[in-house]
Amino acid sequence: MKKAIPITTLFLDVGGVLLTNGWDHHARKRAATNFKLEWTDMENRHRLIFDAYEEGKFTLEEYLSWVVFYQKRLFTRAQFRRFMFAQSKPYPEMIELVRKLKTKYGLKIVVVSNEARELNEYRIRKFNLYGFVDSFISSCFVHLRKPDADIFRLALDISQTPARQIIYIENAPMFVQIAEGLGIRSILHTDYKPTCAKLALLGLEVAE
Repeated sequence: MKKAIPITTLFLDVGGVLLTNGWDHHARKRAATNFKLEWTDMENRHRLIFDAYEEGKFTLEEYLSWVVFYQKRLFTRAQFRRFMFAQSKPYPEMIELVRKLKTKYGLKIVVVSNEARELNEYRIRKFNLYGFVDSFISSCFVHLRKPDADIFRLALDISQTPARQIIYIENAPMFVQIAEGLGIRSILHTDYKPTCAKLALLGLEVAE
């Protein structure tokens, strides 16, 4: 009988899996309403710069200069930054699940995420992600972003784990398909319980 290949590593997205998205369409819409900004103009400017911002090619201050503070405002940069950061909330059940899996199975935990540097660093500290994550392959650090398959290849190199020994948890269908194209078994995350069930089928089970 052929022996099953053990899972030794979890690749994880952050936004939509461990935490809410950091600065998505909904968060920007709330910011436009809260600060009385012209939504269409703000969103158009955001789209022009955001990919490069997430790849670490612009700082938060530069992003804000181009997207919000290209004209005089009645609020400060500090107020806007605080609002941006406050949009991040945890998914406690998912964080606890990953912690338990790491402890029970001795897994390596590798984050593969698209996030801008200042927000990424805030989220890592605020929600103590460094307490259980071994490596952060964040777009702002490695200057690659999903859907570029090279970010997954880099994560494979850094984790030094064969693709067949990894499970990737991600909430974007396209990114799941790209990872699977590299031989990484992936779970399309929608909610805590379905993900637990899919993990159990792959041999990673934590008692409730």
